[in-house]
Amino acid sequence: MTLPDRPLVVSAVVADGLIGSFGLGVCHEVFAYDRRHLGLPRFDFAVVAETPGILRTDTGLGVLVEHGLDRLDRSDIVLITAWELFDHVPSDALIGALRAAHARGATLISSCTGVFVLAAAGLLDGRRVTTHWRWAGELAARFPEIEVDAGVLYVDNGRILTGAGTAAGVDTLLHLVRREWGAGASNALAREMIVPPHRDGGQAQFIDAPVARCEDDLLGVVLEWAGRHLADDLSVEILARRALMSPRTFARRFKATTGTTPHAWLLAQRLSAAETLLEESDAPVEEIARLVGFGTAAGLREQFARRRGVSPRAYRQTFRSGGAAPVQLDGHRAGGVGRDQPLVEAQLGEPA
Repeated sequence: MTLPDRPLVVSAVVADGLIGSFGLGVCHEVFAYDRRHLGLPRFDFAVVAETPGILRTDTGLGVLVEHGLDRLDRSDIVLITAWELFDHVPSDALIGALRAAHARGATLISSCTGVFVLAAAGLLDGRRVTTHWRWAGELAARFPEIEVDAGVLYVDNGRILTGAGTAAGVDTLLHLVRREWGAGASNALAREMIVPPHRDGGQAQFIDAPVARCEDDLLGVVLEWAGRHLADDLSVEILARRALMSPRTFARRFKATTGTTPHAWLLAQRLSAAETLLEESDAPVEEIARLVGFGTAAGLREQFARRRGVSPRAYRQTFRSGGAAPVQLDGHRAGGVGRDQPLVEAQLGEPA
């Protein structure tokens, strides 16, 4: 796909004592490096504050901030990190700058409690959003006109994205990369960061009980095998047999470990593999459908339209890398990590 000629201006908004160290680090990791070799555009990244200077993070570290809110006037992407001191009300200047950026067409992305700032600006009324599960009740109580979903890692409202706490910022930004610049760029960036391109499930798996580690038992081995054999019949019975479990036990352990069902996980895997082949190969839709396990082109088109909102052909036209050499399909096993579907009205830029 065609990348913009000019650098995209990305600004992370922070306030003294409210800077989430981890969240800001994630913003730097995605936008502060030259990742054009991965298929990403050039970014002009900087940290912004109402009063520039040396500001403290939530752990007391000092951060030199050189830019004021006027930078938001020319920003394409605006990031709002954690804002956990709820008695620290966003100023009229910050609220006005965010409203103006949104009205001008910028993409606004909150991480964790940064959603409280967007809510205070009145930009989330009537929308479905998420935040860290610990603060979901507080957000719903303060802003009853907002639909708060604490069970997902992020919600995409087009030009506004909201992410859950801490590491979900990685999921949110990788989703943005996938949506705007394609699965190839998102997967390559995930490899650079040594993280999965998308985590199945949602926040619900982190509430009260931690997620079981796949590598501690046979389940992880079975999932890896399934990802390499998407064209095969992968019923619960077959997967359970490889895991040396009954189908009922397998389904129960799968849900507890991944936060989703075997059917939903497998569908996400196949859709992700289809995206990669649409981007990187010249194979017809019929062949891709066979390779990833949908069987027929009609089956692939139906799932693509339902889950991605576009046809496979439209997706290929949007995200196909013009300079990429076609992959060799003979004997190809289309694997990869899929993604869940907390997508809501993704209408900014290119289709999701």
